[in-house]
Amino acid sequence: MSQAAYGSTLGAVCEGVRNAASSLNQQFLDKQEIIRLMCISVIAGEHMVIIGPPGTAKSALISNFSKLIEASYFEYLLTRFTEPNEIFGPIDIQAFKAGQYTRRIEGMMPTSEIVFLDEIFKANSAILNSLLHVINERKYQHGSNTVDVPLLSLFAASNEVPGDENLSALFDRFLIRAYSGNLDSFHFQELMRRGINLELARMTKARGGAALTSAQALRAVQVEVQQKIRVPDDFLAKYKSLVFQIRSEGISISDRRSVKLLKLLTASAALDGRNVVNDADLFIMRHVWNNLDQIDLLDQIVSPVVDAYVRAHPDQVKFLGTQANLEDVLAELQLIKEVLSRSSELSDIQLFTQLRNLNEIKTVLSGMPGATAQRMVAEVDHLLNTVFSSSKFGA
Repeated sequence: MSQAAYGSTLGAVCEGVRNAASSLNQQFLDKQEIIRLMCISVIAGEHMVIIGPPGTAKSALISNFSKLIEASYFEYLLTRFTEPNEIFGPIDIQAFKAGQYTRRIEGMMPTSEIVFLDEIFKANSAILNSLLHVINERKYQHGSNTVDVPLLSLFAASNEVPGDENLSALFDRFLIRAYSGNLDSFHFQELMRRGINLELARMTKARGGAALTSAQALRAVQVEVQQKIRVPDDFLAKYKSLVFQIRSEGISISDRRSVKLLKLLTASAALDGRNVVNDADLFIMRHVWNNLDQIDLLDQIVSPVVDAYVRAHPDQVKFLGTQANLEDVLAELQLIKEVLSRSSELSDIQLFTQLRNLNEIKTVLSGMPGATAQRMVAEVDHLLNTVFSSSKFGA
């Protein structure tokens, strides 16, 4: 689609965001869907939290993404001992001596356009209320002064979903919840290569490249996204059906969240350069869970709808980026074949590891389109049966 049909300003901004995503995809392995969600968040002006175990690139993803957007940026690691002045600015001593309670907010969260709060659910009650007000209203009150906060998107990271009810209101404000886990075995070699490159960049303090868009430009096109991206009635009916199916499974989606999620769906279409939403955009609904137990359930509900559309319209899905690379999977499969064909007998642990790796590869191949992937599924099945029947596990 040409930028003229779509809006030259909107097209240029979304192209910049796509370029930012491409840059991150070259740095981070198998994080395409999380990166896409981050891009959608800034286009829609919504907030996102990434949850996962330590060492799964949560902080690095957000920090590197921020470097590709020209914006005032604030980043902080929260602990239960973090004080409000570390986030919102210190008390203005001179004003305090004159009887006024104000903070010096320059360069702090209330004056920032992109914010990253690591371990956000360690926020204490002294910070929580002000934080909620900033996220909800884009306003910050200190003393008798209320200032407008230029916040575009707040990104957060945590090792776990909050269990404290006092934090449920904060968690609810994150429209997108993404899970970042450890990579499968067939990504290991490439993970080592990219990981070393990232470590070198960190050690040399190399910036991730020039900014590819700006918070000012993103904010300018937010209304344009909602005005120019069309939501057909048949899509809206499918969206309604999906929302009510998810609710029937006990996963709460309020009416307020349903409206805001529609904003994200239109932002997803804009990111692809489309002026009409389609079923591929519904992948966002995989990320509305309230606890980790709901991730698989949402995948079972949403993925068949998305996958069916992707298979039927591969030319219309330009930037979904959820599939593993077939060449990487086949290369790992070849390595497993070589290990299994060795004359020396494998230990129980080694054999079990290879069987587990084969099952991982089968799962990935099963979700890939194309005759090659499906043919390799049959080959993996044959290999599994051969290994199992010839081993002590099959005795």
